[in-house]
Amino acid sequence: MQTIGVIGLGNMGRGMALSLARGGFRVLGTDAAAAAREAVAAEGIAVAASAREIWDSCEIVVLSLPTAEIVEAVLLGPDGPLRGARPDLLVIDTSTSHPDTTRRVAAALEPAGIALIDAPVSGGPKGAHAGTLTMVIGGTDAALARAEPVLAAMSATRVHVGGVGAGHVTKIANNLLCAAHLLTAAEAVRMARDAGVDPVRLLAGINAGSGRSGVTQVNFPTWVLNGAFDSGFTMKLMRKDVRLAESLIDALGLDLPVAAEVARLWRESTEAAPDSEDFNRIVALQLDPAR
Repeated sequence: MQTIGVIGLGNMGRGMALSLARGGFRVLGTDAAAAAREAVAAEGIAVAASAREIWDSCEIVVLSLPTAEIVEAVLLGPDGPLRGARPDLLVIDTSTSHPDTTRRVAAALEPAGIALIDAPVSGGPKGAHAGTLTMVIGGTDAALARAEPVLAAMSATRVHVGGVGAGHVTKIANNLLCAAHLLTAAEAVRMARDAGVDPVRLLAGINAGSGRSGVTQVNFPTWVLNGAFDSGFTMKLMRKDVRLAESLIDALGLDLPVAAEVARLWRESTEAAPDSEDFNRIVALQLDPAR
């Protein structure tokens, strides 16, 4: 039985570890937080005290980490795989990270025979636990073919979008659109509501037409209109992803005024929707969720 390592056992990594175990893999996980390690161990997943044991024991390692900086530190730092990992190691980074960081890290790992693919995910903690995530993947055909059984245990939809880094570019674009759609959908609902149209019926009409989006089809009925706001993805995390989009746009020297306004609204909305709140709370800029 193949052993798969999982580094990062938060809301997403924990669900991925459990999905991999259900998929027939032996799983060895670790996290910087002792509480996260203990929670996963209580669910039957073997836990390592540090990443070093993961590199020593696993041919394939899944990363589920919060930032590009942490991904780089884990892979290129003093306890990273360059210091003693198996030469045929394959790393699957499911984090939402900066593509420049991904490409730089992949180039540093390649001479040691270590392959990296970026496979950022959509679907939230529920999708991670159910093994129904969507992945947009960057990497070589050979690395993707080797990773496929592992990816299949964690996801229902996988799209190979190009070489290393392409997955992170695509995920940043996706999350920028989601961030924008939450703002525009909230304004549309506010306009229609104040004009006397029930929001539930409004969305039924929009979702039958060309203005529909994942936000109108999923976010509003699942987490907004019912006041649930429990998607498992925070304002802090979405603000981080919007900043990644800003950084990429700046690095490319592009003038994208709509994206700039979306970024400004997310950046300046902390009073209406603090970092700890569910990311769908951005609609509070236009909507009173209690209404």
